[in-house]
Amino acid sequence: MLNTEEIANYAQISAKEIGITKYDIYGSSVDETSVEVDNGEPKQVQASNRSSVIVRVWNEKETVGVTTTTDLDELGLKLALETAKEASIFGNTENIPEFSPEAKNPIANISDQLVEPAPVPTLIDTLIQAEKTLLEAHSAIKGVPYNGLSQEDIKRFYLNSEGAMRQEARSYAVIYLYSRTEEEGKKPRGASSMKISRGLSDLDIEGCLKEVTEKTISHINYQSIPSGKYRVVFSSKAFLSLISAFSNLFNAQNILDKQSLSNPDSLGTEVAVTSLCLCDDALHPDNIGAETFDGEGTPTRRVELIKNGVLSGLLHSTGTAKRMNAQPTGNANIGAKVTVGSHFYHVFSNATEAPQYSLDDAENVILIDKLQALHAGVNALQGSFSLPFDGWLVNQGKLTSIDAATVAGDFLELLKSIICIETESEVTPGGVCPRIWVDNLSVTGE
Repeated sequence: MLNTEEIANYAQISAKEIGITKYDIYGSSVDETSVEVDNGEPKQVQASNRSSVIVRVWNEKETVGVTTTTDLDELGLKLALETAKEASIFGNTENIPEFSPEAKNPIANISDQLVEPAPVPTLIDTLIQAEKTLLEAHSAIKGVPYNGLSQEDIKRFYLNSEGAMRQEARSYAVIYLYSRTEEEGKKPRGASSMKISRGLSDLDIEGCLKEVTEKTISHINYQSIPSGKYRVVFSSKAFLSLISAFSNLFNAQNILDKQSLSNPDSLGTEVAVTSLCLCDDALHPDNIGAETFDGEGTPTRRVELIKNGVLSGLLHSTGTAKRMNAQPTGNANIGAKVTVGSHFYHVFSNATEAPQYSLDDAENVILIDKLQALHAGVNALQGSFSLPFDGWLVNQGKLTSIDAATVAGDFLELLKSIICIETESEVTPGGVCPRIWVDNLSVTGE
């Protein structure tokens, strides 16, 4: 794992020798072990140690050079600093990046959470047993073509020439299962589930098996549906995937690049129903992947993006915050160009007496479990989407799998067509969100 104090010492000595007075360094190191199985036998076993460091150097004219390295010894860092210094001659003279004004501010008091990794044979045996359990769950399930069990330790750090220095370390374990059915005269069907935790000992493997089994069996007997306007219920994962696809709505860098559904004057405008609230909350207690600082060393925090249906905040880096007269929010990704990204979404309703709907008495309602082809079916700049999905037609609690269908619409119109935000939320790797009911969405069936 990385030794941040040692790297800081190497950088300080090398910078002095080269004549560099202003620099910063962000890096991470990952120790990962992963396994895959096929029909009760190990298919693939991998172990890796990956390091990545980004070095930025400012020259006398305050232009910036950027380079990356995987060599973290004294010589490697010295070469990286020299390369970045040479590159600074060609640095952009407009909107030059600066150190975060919060790079030395206190960060959240979250202790490092490293877990002793399980032996590789234990990982293999665990995944083989999970595959066996899934194959025995139903006669139609003939294979688990995509599966994986991994554990990794991640250490991140940031330091700069003004004395800022941060580091954190976390452990994660992840299981992924995708089953596939084969029945004569029927199309193959499949379903997937993923669970994440700190370590293998508390990984919800049973929950993963239960979810993928129930979904797979529910898709076996499918039927086509007519095209038309439907009341649609988005699962937590499906709605969060839409939020991610149209995240330019509240991304300050996208707004400044004119690659957004918003503009600099959009703050304070109504973009959704008044009951909808959305935050980016890196430090949410359910966020296994919590990060206490971003690529510029800025502390992460809870950022209100939509409050009572109104666009109330944006995700900022140091550069976008300066240009828009705001504060950095801890959402910067450092690189040749500093970009802005989200951490962990939290969707909820602020309404105390909002109408509630139930699938138990719903009629002709479509429940969308997972949206497909987001890379191709979304026009993020126009706000439109047309996406195939996995889901069910629901009638009074009875779920009938939908053979093949596509849901289409406009994202901003969708946000204003929400009729119900359920009270019970689900924790997913990307955020916390309840099921969302939307009226009059166009669905194209066969």
